[in-house]
Amino acid sequence: MVFNLITLPITLLFISIGIGQLYFAIRLKRMFPKEHVFSNSFINFVLWIISGILYPFFYPRVTEDVIFHQAFSMNIICIFAPLLVFLILLYQSKIVLKDNPKLRESRTITKFLEKYDIMNKNQINNKSYSLRTDFHRKIFHLLPGLIIIILRIFAVDVWEGLWGADQIYGVSGYEYAMFLILTIGYTGVILFAALDFVRLAFIFEKSNVYSLLPDCLSNLLIKTLKRNENYELTKNTVLVLSLIPLLFLPFGIFTAATLITSIGDGVASIMGVSFGKHHFPKESSKTIIGYISGFLASLGVSFFALWLFEPHLMLSKMIIISLSGALVFLIIDLLSLKIDDNFLNPIFCGLIMALLYIIL
Repeated sequence: MVFNLITLPITLLFISIGIGQLYFAIRLKRMFPKEHVFSNSFINFVLWIISGILYPFFYPRVTEDVIFHQAFSMNIICIFAPLLVFLILLYQSKIVLKDNPKLRESRTITKFLEKYDIMNKNQINNKSYSLRTDFHRKIFHLLPGLIIIILRIFAVDVWEGLWGADQIYGVSGYEYAMFLILTIGYTGVILFAALDFVRLAFIFEKSNVYSLLPDCLSNLLIKTLKRNENYELTKNTVLVLSLIPLLFLPFGIFTAATLITSIGDGVASIMGVSFGKHHFPKESSKTIIGYISGFLASLGVSFFALWLFEPHLMLSKMIIISLSGALVFLIIDLLSLKIDDNFLNPIFCGLIMALLYIIL
């Protein structure tokens, strides 16, 4: 484990961000008790702490080459990412909004919600968002896991396997994959956290921070948020933070859990919204065809992930592990808990499949 002064700033930064988001969550719960689900925000806080603490454990060796990559990663995560956020906000404040008071007045949470309601007026199955919004949400949720999978394949199969770069730089393909995944992933969640702090700054009535949110990000949020999520922390942050502990699992299991969370959940939601007629329970917006579609999609992507990344497994073992992941997804979907499934699906599907991977 590489635990030194290089990894310490990342751990402290993540703990600080987690505490900051918990403070926002407490304020939001008091102001919007019906819209804000505090349990999800508390889990988000815990995930920030866990991710910060786990960071050093992803590097099992202590060598000069590993420490160099650690230092480079620390500079990107702790210096470049916050500096980028600061420069964007400075640009918005000093250039975009400086001589444009009308634009500042149009950038309020009230105006944003009015625009949101107009763009999502096509409400289906009593949902507070349109099919187009649902599609954009699921595509957006697929990206983090897809990026991690691509980086892992590149580092192990191309960087080490094809190019032999591990002999030149003294870092194995696995270590280089961790360097890429953690640098990009941790930087990404910091940027999402900054977006949350700016987006939710409307809780401070005398603050003008919300007006610093660029229009391009505002339009993206309209396409990817549910109505009540305008009063909650960004779901993509929860998804990425939930995937981080799973990096210790066999990569086939990690990939299966990731694809269940994105593709399985996406298919269930889109099929249910588009074609679902029979609701279960009756008062729920979820439909039987959605449950079936999500289960089959989860089974398919799980088996594909194991076949691709764990080819040494027997066919029967692949089927059993895939079936377990799909069943856990179905159970979570049926329970319809208030806890965010972006946390429940990857964690529980991943743990159950990993357990069977070990004991079978």
